[in-house]
Amino acid sequence: MSRIHSLMVFFALLCLPLAAQQRIISLAPHTTELIYALGAGDRLVAVSDYSNYPQEAEKLPSVANHNAVNFEQIIRLKPDLIVAWQGGNKPQDLAKLASLGFSLYLSNPRRPIQIAQDMQALGQRIGKSDEGKALSDAFITSLNRIKAKYARQPKVSVFYYLWPAPMMTIGKEAWASHLLTICGATNIFADSAIPYPQVNIEQIARRHPQKIIAAINISLQDAKTFWQAKRGVITAPLVMADPDMLHRFTPRLLDGLGSLCEIIHGSDEVNGYTGKPAN
Repeated sequence: MSRIHSLMVFFALLCLPLAAQQRIISLAPHTTELIYALGAGDRLVAVSDYSNYPQEAEKLPSVANHNAVNFEQIIRLKPDLIVAWQGGNKPQDLAKLASLGFSLYLSNPRRPIQIAQDMQALGQRIGKSDEGKALSDAFITSLNRIKAKYARQPKVSVFYYLWPAPMMTIGKEAWASHLLTICGATNIFADSAIPYPQVNIEQIARRHPQKIIAAINISLQDAKTFWQAKRGVITAPLVMADPDMLHRFTPRLLDGLGSLCEIIHGSDEVNGYTGKPAN
């Protein structure tokens, strides 16, 4: 076989999906979910901290968190593919993994519609093209249905926060701000040039939100206790939202988004698995 022909075969093989028996490591909770959704969960050999869905993922060893990647453990596991979050994993960690010779797939949706594109691209990469296309098509159909349902609803002004102390909310370019837009809600801090600004109670009160949404993993009682002393200046109803469903770029976003829209436009008596009244 000639040298030129050998090189052609080599580069052609690089373009093919990896073999079905490949070993995959996921470095973010949402990429773990995507791999399971594509039907390739049995190929995972390690995941990141907080990879808690589906439940089987919790049985796998963790090799990463938001601060660091365990390079020694990854080297020992000899993965064929590492699936990472470009917007969440540190660039220097991803660069080091690439320099060590590992094959990387980088997930980085910035708008809900891009989740569909991500599922299809990852499916192609791991030999699950049919599954990826099916998930993508279903996601687009359901997302468009939610958009159409709330497109003509009256706008509701919303204060959406991710952490109470310091109080962290969302600006125009934050992920959750795009979700509020789909729901026909107005983010009261959409004029912020910072994606995740810190604000105070006085700033919130001056903007008169119609609803307060706590997208945080705390108990309803804890959220109510926090706002109780502030009811003299802010009287908007408080509802809870599931941050895992809303902030992970997976098919589950649709369930969380549908419920988010319902609690925004529903009465203060609405109960749902992602929201409860807490006046």
